[in-house]
Amino acid sequence: MTPQDNDDPIRTAVPREEDPRAGRQADHHELDEEEKEQEAVDVASHLSAKMVYHVVRHEGEDELRRPNKSLFWSGIAAGICISLSVIGEAIFAEGLPASDWLFLVESIGYTFGFLIVIVGRMQLFTENTITTVLPFLAKPSVDKMWSIARLWAIVICANVIGCFIAAFFLAYIPAFDPGVLEHVRTISIRATEHGAWVGFCKAIPAGLLIAALVWMMASGASGNFLLIIIMTWLIAAGGFTHIIAGTVEMAYLLLTGDMGISYAIFGFWLPVLAGNVVGGTMVFALITWGQVRAEVKMPETA
Repeated sequence: MTPQDNDDPIRTAVPREEDPRAGRQADHHELDEEEKEQEAVDVASHLSAKMVYHVVRHEGEDELRRPNKSLFWSGIAAGICISLSVIGEAIFAEGLPASDWLFLVESIGYTFGFLIVIVGRMQLFTENTITTVLPFLAKPSVDKMWSIARLWAIVICANVIGCFIAAFFLAYIPAFDPGVLEHVRTISIRATEHGAWVGFCKAIPAGLLIAALVWMMASGASGNFLLIIIMTWLIAAGGFTHIIAGTVEMAYLLLTGDMGISYAIFGFWLPVLAGNVVGGTMVFALITWGQVRAEVKMPETA
């Protein structure tokens, strides 16, 4: 700096102004950091119960809008593929030595069909006992009730058709060793022999577990593959009854002459169906709705 600069009254009396953009850039940088931290928290944490409810409800609304043909063919695929739960159990039972713990290990095979159906996004009736009911609970209407009835009727009929196709294949197509088929028969008898009242009671926990599985998968938690295995293994290990997997077992016994049609309908199928609906809808769906009802803003349109 020259002496002339020091003597300049303007230079010495007026300080240099700071660029106001620098302050704005600093504030913007801090906001960016806060947003990044919030995003990290959102990714690391599970969704709130209210957000899980919205995920399941929107999924249910999408399902209620699906065409009949899509629901029907997806339901048939689910009924056929769920048979792999019974086949999986039988393969484990045939390949493992007899022991007190065989039933627990054998139950791992029960998860196979559910893995294929759920990961493959096929229409399984028991999943719809919660997904399609939540939109109705949020905004009850006659239209929604008929939409639920339409979907339930199509899916359950398609599931049953798929189950009978799979049972026919097991009974009449020589694709499996006689030892495996003998275990299919044993497992089927064990699953269907309880009678109407016990079958109904055993179906309630199974319906609740499937509904809980749907809820937990919607929470955004990682490890859905493991969740499906654990929850469906628990159905088999607990000796609970699932209407679609059980229909494969019932159909196999009907086709092989080990069960009469009257007992199949009134002693097994209808009571188990009712128990699954009670567990999935009247117990789990209503409980989950109760915990978010005060927080959820009702939709304006039906």
